[in-house]
Amino acid sequence: MHLTVRQYDALEQAITRGQRIAVTRRGTEFVVIPERLVMRNRRECVEARHPTTGDHLSLWLDEVDALEVVR
Repeated sequence: MHLTVRQYDALEQAITRGQRIAVTRRGTEFVVIPERLVMRNRRECVEARHPTTGDHLSLWLDEVDALEVVR
């Protein structure tokens, strides 16, 4: 998936505000709190944590099927 400019803006605002995002990857939906957007090995990655357990997740944007800010 390639994010649009609006999706990047929404993701950056969610990171700044601590808002949850819903990410669908391979048929599984993750609702997480994004902490930062980073580049690793020339790939974009959202580092996030699970809102209930606090577990950390790394979600590669090139593996994401859908991304949406939960309002």
